[in-house]
Amino acid sequence: MEIAGLVRTSTVDFPGMIAAVVFTPGCNLDCFYCHNRQLLSADVPLMDNEEVIAYLKKRRGLIDGVVVSGGEPLLQQDLAVFLRQLKAWDYQIKLDTNGTCPDRLNALLKENLIDYVAVDYKAPWHRYPEICHCAAKTAGQVHRTLDLLLQTDLSWEARTTVPAQLTEADLLDMASALPPLPAYYLQICRKPAVFKPEDRFRLDAAGYTTGALLRLAEVIRSRQPHVQVRA
Repeated sequence: MEIAGLVRTSTVDFPGMIAAVVFTPGCNLDCFYCHNRQLLSADVPLMDNEEVIAYLKKRRGLIDGVVVSGGEPLLQQDLAVFLRQLKAWDYQIKLDTNGTCPDRLNALLKENLIDYVAVDYKAPWHRYPEICHCAAKTAGQVHRTLDLLLQTDLSWEARTTVPAQLTEADLLDMASALPPLPAYYLQICRKPAVFKPEDRFRLDAAGYTTGALLRLAEVIRSRQPHVQVRA
């Protein structure tokens, strides 16, 4: 599996866990506010897999879990092999995903290789091509992922990073498009350090404050009762 980054210890990326975070390169979306754009390059530097594996083997029993993030980890053909090794060492595993690969996610769930999933719910279905620079069918793939998770007993969350371009009406649309989720987070959108020049004006638009997101959370709470704000 290709690994492009490693956070050796984190207390904020896996709820209730002390975890390492492994980043995989490559993504099938191109969100204008992406904070990991450096991972999308075709020539992103890769880490030595053996070095990462050796670190995680050494840390078993000292940290609780491993977060696999990206990029989009489900694009990695041998992700299951990596997760099986982690499970053999009794790690709890959290997957961060954009939700576009429901069949690959389902295969991992059937093997009980994942303990927690965080799915990005980017925009109203009809705005996915605009926000994520993707094909129209992408929204249907994300919908399938969310439907799949709603049918499991797995711990999971959906999360929406809220750029200035998403309106209150958009968030109401998103909240109404799904049944109540077990956990739904609205997240502050911050201008990334690396971005495409053509996205500058969208990123320079005045964004939502934490207070504004708290107000929006109240607006949609009747439809998504478990909504919270993550600053």
